[in-house]
Amino acid sequence: MSMVGDILKRARDIVTAYRPEPEIGEIGEVLEVQDGVARVRGLRKAMIGETLLFGSRKAIRGQVLGLERESLQCILFGDYTAIHAGDQVFRTRTMLEVPAGEELLSRVVNPLGEPLDDRGPITCRGKRPVFFPAPQVIDRAPVQRPLFSGIKIIDAMIPLGKGQRELIIGDRRTGKTTIALDTIINQKGKGVICIYVAIGQRLANITQVVETLRKFQALEYTTIVATSSEDPPALVYLAPYAGCAMGEYFMYRGEDVLIVYDDLTKHAVAYRSLSLLLRRPPGRESYPGDIFYIHSSLLERGAQLAESRGGGSMTALPIVETQEGDITSYIPTNIISITDGQIYLETGLFNKGFLPAINIGLSVSRVGGEAQTSIMKKVARRLRLHLAQYFELEEFARFGADLDEFTRQQLEHGKRVLALMTQASFAPLPPSIEIMEVFAATQGFLDPVPLERVKEWERAFVAYLREEHADLLERLEKEQDLTHDLEEDMRRVVANFNERFLSEAV
Repeated sequence: MSMVGDILKRARDIVTAYRPEPEIGEIGEVLEVQDGVARVRGLRKAMIGETLLFGSRKAIRGQVLGLERESLQCILFGDYTAIHAGDQVFRTRTMLEVPAGEELLSRVVNPLGEPLDDRGPITCRGKRPVFFPAPQVIDRAPVQRPLFSGIKIIDAMIPLGKGQRELIIGDRRTGKTTIALDTIINQKGKGVICIYVAIGQRLANITQVVETLRKFQALEYTTIVATSSEDPPALVYLAPYAGCAMGEYFMYRGEDVLIVYDDLTKHAVAYRSLSLLLRRPPGRESYPGDIFYIHSSLLERGAQLAESRGGGSMTALPIVETQEGDITSYIPTNIISITDGQIYLETGLFNKGFLPAINIGLSVSRVGGEAQTSIMKKVARRLRLHLAQYFELEEFARFGADLDEFTRQQLEHGKRVLALMTQASFAPLPPSIEIMEVFAATQGFLDPVPLERVKEWERAFVAYLREEHADLLERLEKEQDLTHDLEEDMRRVVANFNERFLSEAV
């Protein structure tokens, strides 16, 4: 029976992947080419979004992006300098598609699915339309399954769920990409396919991302769709849609996908450049009026599908860069209104050494709490309050105000909680370790520990748990609720460790 099932599955994949050669219809003529945008005449029946072929060898593809009375406007993918006025243009009567499938995993490709690494050509059995409608409400299911980032402060206070769209926002060089890469690295062995889309990045940054993922064996389940700042605006504009299409291939097969768009600020700039080349009127901050639609149609394709549609999911982590911490400007406010929450990184916290530099007051997860495990939810419910109290009291202490003993104790407690919540880059933790650390912090077990030894305490505590209490960690991974017996066992383990750690320090 399994052999029959394998044959049927293979036949289904072959039929699904089959695409006939594009049928050449009308033939038009190039009127002019400017910075990757061509004006064409003679294709009266061409549609918005249709793929066109340019040149006598039909080697360069383009896409219709604007219709006028006597001509149409088309963006070009490829070496547009090879196209000249008077060249022939051919209709295909098809929409733009990109390769999709397991063959793209561990590869670095451009938005057309062409390899950018040195590992040879890619032959994919599957293809997906670049521009595809988002799942309808009836095809979706609630976000109820957690997607762990491995970062304590996120999993405890700003949890992610599979199918969620969580914005990562902050100034340049505050650790936005690091959080996204940490989350990708933490999916190792969890059956989550990852797509990282580099949008108009510097080549050095793209190379660094590839090396980081390779170092932590995360490239095996990741596809990198890369465009550099040197690429034409049309290719940069296409990048996130192409990455999304590659992820949808797995989502509609019932698998879980994590996709990172790094970053949508550069995508908006590329679309603005395209719009100005298409002679469309600029709007607010010179961005075209349909920039909201451009980003919403992309991000709404992330979803948790209903069981009737296979039950797959695609979790989106778009990144937006702010200027001087201004999250009220046009693009940030647009994308904040589209997503299900935001993780806001603050330069001031980064400069103080609190990493990841997450502002807990402005960061929120609007749906991820429904996916958070019951044990983590109960353990972490006081964490946000403790940190908020600390930041408020710190303002008074900074001005040398006299503090009573209770307030001073609160301030010292907050310092230790904050120190424990800091975390090195590319060192994600399993949920059981996160739960134990958050429990120790919120229950006051860190208060007797000198502030300068908190990180030493953490390293020793993690080793102690893994070596002597692996059974407790296993229970925290498997059990559904924080029972009284489980909480008492956690309290006993932390108390015993504290007694040993503090006695050794004497």
